[in-house]
Amino acid sequence: MAADTRNQLTDEPVSTAPVAEQLADAGGPRDNPRPSVAHGCWHPSPDPRGKQAAFICDREGTPQLWAGPVDGGGVHLLDTGRDHVTEVSWSPSGEWIAYTVAPGGSGHTRVLCVRPDGSDRRALAGVEPGSSAYLGCWAPDGSALAVTVAEPMGERSGPRAGMDRPAGWTERDGHATLLDGPRPGGASARAPVPARDRLTAYLVDPTGTTAPELIADETGAATLRVCDISQDGRLALLRRGPRGRREAVIVRTADRTPTCALPVADGDPWIGRFSPDARTVWLRSNHEREFAALLALHLDDAGRRTELSVVIARDASDLELLTLVEGDRRAALVWNDGGTSVLETLPLTGERSEAPTPREVTLEHEVVTRVTPAGPDGMLVALSGSRRRPGVWSVPAAAPPVRTPWSASDAASVPRGLPPVRPVPLRATARDGLLLGGWYRRAPGRAPGEPAPCVLHLHGGPEDQERPVYDPLYQQLLGEGMDVFAPDVRGSSGWGRSFVDADLGEGRFAAIDDVADCATHAVASGLADPTRLAVMGHSYGGYLTLASLVWHPHLFRTGITVCGMSDFATFFAGTEPWLAESAAHKYGHPERDRALLRALSPMSRVDELRVPLLAVHGEHDTNVPPGESEQIVSAARARGLPAELLLLGDEGHDFRRADNRRLFRRAAAGWMRRWLLG
Repeated sequence: MAADTRNQLTDEPVSTAPVAEQLADAGGPRDNPRPSVAHGCWHPSPDPRGKQAAFICDREGTPQLWAGPVDGGGVHLLDTGRDHVTEVSWSPSGEWIAYTVAPGGSGHTRVLCVRPDGSDRRALAGVEPGSSAYLGCWAPDGSALAVTVAEPMGERSGPRAGMDRPAGWTERDGHATLLDGPRPGGASARAPVPARDRLTAYLVDPTGTTAPELIADETGAATLRVCDISQDGRLALLRRGPRGRREAVIVRTADRTPTCALPVADGDPWIGRFSPDARTVWLRSNHEREFAALLALHLDDAGRRTELSVVIARDASDLELLTLVEGDRRAALVWNDGGTSVLETLPLTGERSEAPTPREVTLEHEVVTRVTPAGPDGMLVALSGSRRRPGVWSVPAAAPPVRTPWSASDAASVPRGLPPVRPVPLRATARDGLLLGGWYRRAPGRAPGEPAPCVLHLHGGPEDQERPVYDPLYQQLLGEGMDVFAPDVRGSSGWGRSFVDADLGEGRFAAIDDVADCATHAVASGLADPTRLAVMGHSYGGYLTLASLVWHPHLFRTGITVCGMSDFATFFAGTEPWLAESAAHKYGHPERDRALLRALSPMSRVDELRVPLLAVHGEHDTNVPPGESEQIVSAARARGLPAELLLLGDEGHDFRRADNRRLFRRAAAGWMRRWLLG
């Protein structure tokens, strides 16, 4: 038997047996494999007693499903497949672990379940071609799992069923692909009308003994998730609607009749929970408010609204996460305070006359990504921060958080080399007076007052928010001697509902100007060198990168667009129906707002492009199909500009495999070395 030693990444005991011996049981769960990369753990879901936890970990290079004791080692891999795991939920009965995977990294997900020992794995939903399935809550007794299945409507099969194609486009391996080079004028062709998804929510028995039970059936709702079911099974809490127009809906399960609805904030889909007697729903909502707060929605016996009250709110802080802990006696609340998290617990008495006093939980790192109850008295908290990749902490009642043994230490969660660089908040003022947010990272070794080459990195969404967390891409750029400024332009979350809505319609032009104003602010602050500025971003940030390059062509020396839209006509033609439904609200309707979308499309101004361009895309991206990058690269090359396309295999809209992420970072850093530093 091979002796144990301590792993250099985790400082935990590992086997020194030959690899073949370690992987001998590759078909089932594996115990304590040697981590191959600096890794993180996230999305914990404990068993009913809070003694064991299932979680996602990328210690082997891909986000996979793991389980093990909360307070000890002995973790084991429950699914050895290469499909990315995105969500996890342990059943209240303790018999099953449900999880969601994204085959090939695409946006078409499916829901599976497995026994805690790794046996009896089975697919529950999302296996039909072109369909997607989303994880909902468990029935209170754990006998059934709520899942939502999205199926495209229309005659065309595949992920974008029912959508017309502009001339010159065809289907190749499920993707829209340009055959004959860029279309002149970009979005000048007739814009297609987005297809609609049919979304159906069921209660599914994992054993297959009983038939699925229908909960809700929607068309064109963009999203539909079953967030909770009352203890008596009479009522279900659903979140439905596209981005910017989400709502909580109470439904009677017996006849699927909605009894009341209330607007809720975007962000985390788990919007609330029923009280044990189902007379109150605790909701995370920004109903008639600038910032989301904890609301109490009071119900009568039929599930109809009787009263709505604000339980607790914070000035200029969004409530972004809500769960019930300690046997539903307390609420765990995570507030977004300018990008950092504040975790509090609050007693839930049900007495409206009482003013409950929250208790703050001291955190070691800046951002909470998930909170879940762990047994009768504790909870598990997933944390990220500027000094580490994600990890999970156990928080016993009224006790300080303790890092779980299977979460790497701060030092072991990041690669060796340059120590993590802490960002500092930097707020710019837009030309119309709007105050913008953001975080600035200074390259080590730069003398005070010395302007540096600077990369502006733009997040996606648009409703995402830049947070002070460790980012290997930023770290690589900093190691090359470049500063990184990651701003929140208008449309970002975390700064109030008015700020999120400030980029709607014609406001998109102001968001493009915000990028230029942020660059100007970094220069005026003495941080950035005005002759060495670059811009890059992912998803909507990729679009904003292209828009900035063609609207402000003399400001930046180069740009990198990652999974970004280049032409709204072709984007609407190729994206998922659910995303098109939401995008029409954010950007404009492809029929009614055709002229606006044409004016906002970078392809419509591609003649203004002046600088080298790198485009990066996942080959299985169904949110923003690779054709969006292909056509802008072709157009840039046709104008004599250096332009390259990096297509990452087995990836979708988000890059999750360690090897692809390293390739992307190396390519981005190499491009910036060549065109920004060189």
